[in-house]
Amino acid sequence: MASFSKKSIRSISLPCRSHPTTIKIEEELNKLRASSTTVTIFENLRGLMELYKCMNEVLNMPQTIQALSKYQAEKWVDELLEGPLKLLDICAISRDVVSQVKENVRNLQSSLRRRRGDSSIESSITKYTAFGRRMKKDAKKSIATLKQMDQAMEGSILEVDQHVSAVIRVLREVNAMTSSIFQSIVRFLSESKKQTKWSISRLVNKGEDQQENELESIDNALRLCGAEGVQSVQNRLENIESQFQIIETEFEDIFRCLIKSRTFLNIFSC
Repeated sequence: MASFSKKSIRSISLPCRSHPTTIKIEEELNKLRASSTTVTIFENLRGLMELYKCMNEVLNMPQTIQALSKYQAEKWVDELLEGPLKLLDICAISRDVVSQVKENVRNLQSSLRRRRGDSSIESSITKYTAFGRRMKKDAKKSIATLKQMDQAMEGSILEVDQHVSAVIRVLREVNAMTSSIFQSIVRFLSESKKQTKWSISRLVNKGEDQQENELESIDNALRLCGAEGVQSVQNRLENIESQFQIIETEFEDIFRCLIKSRTFLNIFSC
């Protein structure tokens, strides 16, 4: 799976003092921050899932529910609710994009298997190219939304009790980490190799030297149809499909974790 640059992970300047209830969250955050350039998309999504499991445990604690319930009317409570909601939307969009990529790859495979003349293959390629253009436009909107959310999350901790202060701090950090990872994934899905360091050949397996994103990988495979033969291209497409199946599954897990977080946070707005 594709790899991260450490510089892509941003953090908010908030008090760094640990609190007993948030230590596990901070440990997971530090693991993601310390990720080397060999970490894959799969590993980062799995890391996010572990991070949200810890976050949801804290949000579901009676101590947290009781403490945050005192501040239902405060404006910053809306901020806590808004961040996870936007991340949930972006996660759903990203998951759907990955699913559509997989479906388009399957259509290309089907056309190559049938071999009903060049027109059938050309039609599938045309549909995929049009999908790629739409995906790039949607990616720009998603990244803009995430950047706006990043700006909205910046701020100092309010005068609240120690437990609430710790929860707000780590929740903002979790939102920031999620935003950073989602932005990197969206860019990977939509940009050319000059703009992204991630590679389709490294979606799951490390150590590959190819530097092409998923669109380039599919396009290059199709260009080689005549030179390498249909079976070789089919093998490439099967590899791409299987790797995007893994990403789609990970997005499903993250989506469920985000829904849980949103459900817990809704308690404080009632």
